[in-house]
Amino acid sequence: MNEKELLTSYVNAVYQNTRTAIQSIEDILPKVEDDAFKKELAKQQDGYYSLCKEVEMLAKSEGIDGIKDNNWFEKARLWGSINMSTMTDKSNRHIAELMLIGTFMGYLTCVKDMADHKGISKDMDELLIRLKDIEKGNLEKLMPYLD
Repeated sequence: MNEKELLTSYVNAVYQNTRTAIQSIEDILPKVEDDAFKKELAKQQDGYYSLCKEVEMLAKSEGIDGIKDNNWFEKARLWGSINMSTMTDKSNRHIAELMLIGTFMGYLTCVKDMADHKGISKDMDELLIRLKDIEKGNLEKLMPYLD
């Protein structure tokens, strides 16, 4: 792969990670009944959305056209998984558990993406580190909802 293809791959990896988080929260928010929990999830979604916009701006500045969102199959799988899992249990504890699993998966993806895209772009490294920090912070913020 040439340099531009490697950068495009890196941008898409981080973009898709943030889009997955945004969609997950979007899909789960209507199921949450607790106002404080809703507010926390909305705040987390705003953080992902802001970072997603930064990735889009970096892609544009680098001349990368058409960053790819997750495909329709992944979106449908995520939506179906959330809806099936919350059909009978919409408790804060259960929803927090689902969010923790997804957030940890996002964190692991960050770690793997950092290794897979080493030395490609310092700007993308910074965005990925911020995403990793967001994921880590969200893990800590979700843990109290397991009580």
